[in-house]
Amino acid sequence: MAADAVATAERSGAARAWHFLREEVPAELRKVTWPTWPELKKATWIILAFVIVLGLAIGWLDVLLQFVLVKLVARMF
Repeated sequence: MAADAVATAERSGAARAWHFLREEVPAELRKVTWPTWPELKKATWIILAFVIVLGLAIGWLDVLLQFVLVKLVARMF
């Protein structure tokens, strides 16, 4: 085992958590490719449009199923 791995294995849970938060999280955040402001706005509008369309589709499906199950099935009995 490497010396660093042995040292990491021997540390307490709190020490490992502190090391993770202090060293590894910022290192990973530096690797992230952040979107530009125009890309962020475009993605936000696309997501909002998708959510609205999906909400309308679910609403219409609810109305249709309610009509079929409540009105038409009730007439059978």
